[in-house]
Amino acid sequence: MLEYLVVSFGSMVYLTHSMPRKNPQGDSRIGKPDNQQERPEIASWICGFVDGEGCFSVSFIRNKTTSFGWQVFPEFVVTQGEKSRSALELIQNFFGCGRIYVNRRHDNHKEMLLRYCVRSQKDLRERIIPFFQKYPLQTYKVKDFQQFIKILFLMEKMRHKTVHGLKRIAKIIQEMNRKVPSRFLESSETIRQTSAVSFRN
Repeated sequence: MLEYLVVSFGSMVYLTHSMPRKNPQGDSRIGKPDNQQERPEIASWICGFVDGEGCFSVSFIRNKTTSFGWQVFPEFVVTQGEKSRSALELIQNFFGCGRIYVNRRHDNHKEMLLRYCVRSQKDLRERIIPFFQKYPLQTYKVKDFQQFIKILFLMEKMRHKTVHGLKRIAKIIQEMNRKVPSRFLESSETIRQTSAVSFRN
């Protein structure tokens, strides 16, 4: 059975259908994406919303199961409070991918924080990136987006499977996300591995 959600923005009212079913953990999954070509008003709204509340993030996470002990973790994220869940569900329904996660934070906020995340490299390359190439961001986040594309291209070419490729990705990350220093580049393991590779070459 179809479920309907009415969402209004200013003088415009949208009726979305086939909203995601909730699983027992409270997360949301979604099926087919909306027809982006036929909904330019929503597309423009999403672009502006992401300019204010979204980010393109790439992290290095320690993972002992990988060759060098580090995993490259790209994701597209939009955050909102619990009261604005409908906005995240609209974005999720539009793209037809990703999940909504609940962060049960314990600070001075009176509502839980929700995060709409797209982590699949396939979805990032085939759905998220083409959308923002067609509807460009207008804030400083467009620079992060451009670096984000570079990293996904390197990962598609499997460059993250080599030490030099990981270092290249880490240096690009340092130009994103407020230019935070890379833990990967500063780690003693990376220094030893880079020295060993250079010696062999």
